[in-house]
Amino acid sequence: MAGFFKKLFGDNSASKAPASNEIKLFNPIEGEVIPLSEVKDEVFSQEILGKGIAVRPSVGKVFSPANGTIQQIFDTLHAVSILTDDGVDVLIHVGFDTVKLKGKHFKGHVTAEQKVKAGDLLIEFDIDAIKAEGYDLTSPMIVCNTYDYKDVITKTGEMKPLEEVIQLVKG
Repeated sequence: MAGFFKKLFGDNSASKAPASNEIKLFNPIEGEVIPLSEVKDEVFSQEILGKGIAVRPSVGKVFSPANGTIQQIFDTLHAVSILTDDGVDVLIHVGFDTVKLKGKHFKGHVTAEQKVKAGDLLIEFDIDAIKAEGYDLTSPMIVCNTYDYKDVITKTGEMKPLEEVIQLVKG
């Protein structure tokens, strides 16, 4: 009799969705998300390190764009790299030439090899103090292993953290 109901109504256990062919990354910093092509630094605008987005921050906090493991948080606290649980190699770089601040106006909240979840606070930075020292705070988020994916689709506009900003399509 159970076989009859399965034929009549379908077998729910067999109707599980197939594994997704897409990976989503969330916006790491609240602010205006822009295309990398609009960034002044050619290493980023020409996508030498990979494809991605940049954020003109309105809030001085960097959040994890996905679940994963911190590969490195730079000693100067201006950048962090994450290997997501899906195998995406992500670099978030706060501002341009901010390495010269040597950690001043930055506070790190993670360490190398630490597990993180999407939305975990990674870095805090003082927007006003950094701007007062003459630095551009436009902050790229790069997929360093871009060529592992068939396509990298990005969104732009005003965004809050944890809004989907990059969609990676597996090959």
